Amino acid sequence: MTVFFITRHPGALDWLNRQEFPVDIILSHLDLSVIKHGDVVIGLLPVHLAAAVCSSGADYWHISMELPYEARGKELTADEMDTYDARLERFIITLGSQ
Repeated sequence: MTVFFITRHPGALDWLNRQEFPVDIILSHLDLSVIKHGDVVIGLLPVHLAAAVCSSGADYWHISMELPYEARGKELTADEMDTYDARLERFIITLGSQ
């Protein structure tokens, strides 16, 4: 099992380091070809990529926050993430049919 953290945000990396969650590989971009069954992927992925992670048999842990409108789209520090109740939540996402 490999634990991946996918982020391009320095504040998110600082925040995760504070959580003492063990991470093996940090990437700024998800390469689905390296994700294997049993791996763990942590990040703020769009839902279609999170679904692809889950369909590969890996676990997806999302950094969830309660962001006010004015905080959206800006780089956050680890302290700001704490202010917005940042937390790791495991999601199981499946692609539905139409």
